[in-house]
Amino acid sequence: MENIKESILLKFLCYLLIPIMIFILTISIIDVSITSQYGEMKGPEEYIETEEFGREYLLTLIYNVRDIRRDKNRMQIKAESENTSETYETTEETSYDNYSEIEDESYEYPVYYEVINYNNTMISQYINYIIIDKENGNMFTNIKSNNYPEEINKLKSEKTNWSYQDGNVTTNINTINQESTKYITSPSYSIDNFEGYEVYSNIDPSTLSYSNSLYVQQTVYNIFKGHENLPTYLIPLSAISIIIMVIYLIWATGHEKGKEGIQLNSIDKISYEIITFVIIFVIGMMMSFAIASIESQIPQKILMSVFLLCYLIGYACLAVWVSTTIRRLKAKQFIRSFLTYKICRWIKVTVQKIFRKVTDKENANRKITIIYWGFVFISVILACTMWSGIGLLILIAFWIWTYYKLIQYNKKLQKINEALRNIYEGNPNVKLNEEELEGTLKIMAKYINDIAGGFTNAIEQSLKSERLKTELITNVSHDIKTPLTSIINYVDLLKKEDIQNAQIEQYIAILDKKSQRLKKLIEDLVEASKVSSGNVKLNMEIINLKELLNQTVGEFEDKLEKKNLKLEMDLPKENVMIKADNRYLYRVIENVFSNISKYALEGSRVYIQLQEQKEEVILEIKNISKDKLNISAEELMQRFVRGDKSRYTEGSGLGLSIAESLTEMQGGKFNIEIDGDLFKVVIKWKSER
Repeated sequence: MENIKESILLKFLCYLLIPIMIFILTISIIDVSITSQYGEMKGPEEYIETEEFGREYLLTLIYNVRDIRRDKNRMQIKAESENTSETYETTEETSYDNYSEIEDESYEYPVYYEVINYNNTMISQYINYIIIDKENGNMFTNIKSNNYPEEINKLKSEKTNWSYQDGNVTTNINTINQESTKYITSPSYSIDNFEGYEVYSNIDPSTLSYSNSLYVQQTVYNIFKGHENLPTYLIPLSAISIIIMVIYLIWATGHEKGKEGIQLNSIDKISYEIITFVIIFVIGMMMSFAIASIESQIPQKILMSVFLLCYLIGYACLAVWVSTTIRRLKAKQFIRSFLTYKICRWIKVTVQKIFRKVTDKENANRKITIIYWGFVFISVILACTMWSGIGLLILIAFWIWTYYKLIQYNKKLQKINEALRNIYEGNPNVKLNEEELEGTLKIMAKYINDIAGGFTNAIEQSLKSERLKTELITNVSHDIKTPLTSIINYVDLLKKEDIQNAQIEQYIAILDKKSQRLKKLIEDLVEASKVSSGNVKLNMEIINLKELLNQTVGEFEDKLEKKNLKLEMDLPKENVMIKADNRYLYRVIENVFSNISKYALEGSRVYIQLQEQKEEVILEIKNISKDKLNISAEELMQRFVRGDKSRYTEGSGLGLSIAESLTEMQGGKFNIEIDGDLFKVVIKWKSER
């Protein structure tokens, strides 16, 4: 059963067969209706003898006379209102709606020719007529002629004619003669409608062969011609087949293979009112187009194609609407898919939010909502009493009081804003008086006081921690420095001794190298501690960076030559002046060059560029690393970090960190950029030129 329910092929066959079965059922019913009404359906000559033809013929003429009388009465009312100088307005023109006056010398009264045919009868376009208003002699016709009196005689002498004159009917159409007109139409559509008018008409039976309505009936009749009993069997069979397939689709719709539950698609997400309106509109358009094609002069060869197209489009729309309705119902999403439901739900949620704002004492919008709508309500009430002077004075006083309360509320907000600004600027010593505030502002003041107190405690703890760390580093460094100095001195004494043992000399050299490295590490550690704690006194002055750079290069020239590093310097001709501490700025550049001498690729180039751009001095130093830089620039700037974590080299890993801190203390910027093996240092200062 599950396979049948989820079968896409079976559903497709049902959707394909249902319109076919409906078509068979429809034409079968039409054929039965035609056969019961006409018996054996023949050509136009036989159709003229039917009561249906007589009814359509008579109704066509009655509609025409009614339209003429309506327009005539309207024009008379307009004329009477103008003659009696009464005020009368109308949006309609004072002329006949369906007719236009033409010039004709063969008739002494005005002649009006039909330009629009609004009659909805099947044969209205095939009837030729002349209608004369006996009161004013006006003639109305759909015949173009140069001699209308002669045209009247011609109409009366035609094979199939119908005339009305002074209450008498003259015709050779048996179904609408003097006697039959009494019962062929309802009392409201009897020949009494022709009173005051003369009517002359005829129809050419051969023109009825162009009637699309008769063509459709004849086509349906011919389908079953020779098989008169077939529709009797097809009607129940097709009806039962349709019912079975519809029941299956209702049961299977929404189920898909391999998926549990009812599956909705994109169409099911469209609001139900919208999709219903669109489908009803399309189906209505198709039905109107199909009906209009019967009444129009559309070629009969393409008439059935038009019917088929309209039918298929209408069926497709109806199938989509029914299937989406079933899926929504089975998924329990039918009510929720209505746009009206969504709007009502939005209104409900909005009202609930407003209610919560009003009832929640801790909500910042509560007081504003109450004050605003209270202001509106009271203002409306007081405005209604403005007819009296007292009411106006009360309204003005209420406005002044409201303004005063808003100013007071704003002052409290300003106090909170000032406290937040102080905390933002690094001054946590703020204290708001919570008793002066109420509601949400009181809660905000409590939070701000707690934050300020927390910041104060955090800052005190941080400063205490930094002091302890600095003191610890200083004390430990001092304790290590004393024995280290003794070790260095004794190593120097040993180096001066004449020792013949080469292995002992090697040991002394190692001791010397390691003791010097330990000394450098201690010095860097103490300096890094001072810099991080801000315990550095700067002597800021205007110095020549170009000169300082040349001096540093000269001091490192020997070290760079040992590594076979070639300097490529691009310095400006004029001096480059910046404001900095000469001693600490030298330390920055020294640390950068020390880093190059340790880690640059031997035999490579070192590029140094100094330039001024838009009141800014930029120093760029680039070199190629001898080892793979498997670390980011941010990590390399951290303390005790070196480019290759797996190697043990000289250096403390503090040089670049110290250089960055010292640069920023002097108002500059220190950045590192890494691109593959390219190591680049960019230092910037404000120019003092």
